[in-house]
Amino acid sequence: MRKCIRCGADMEEDFSFTGGFGNVLRKKGFSMKAVYPKAALCPKCGEVSIYVEGEALEKLTK
Repeated sequence: MRKCIRCGADMEEDFSFTGGFGNVLRKKGFSMKAVYPKAALCPKCGEVSIYVEGEALEKLTK
């Protein structure tokens, strides 16, 4: 469970982006890696946190 960095409340997770926003790209040598980040929303103050997790995170960090 993510905690809001502004107010400390539990955030709602697993939101996604639409409209072409949000590709995270990493160019390494001649290859390009792309993943789609997720977002978490704080129901108390409205803060939005963007994150990458699981296999997508591993794909970018290798």
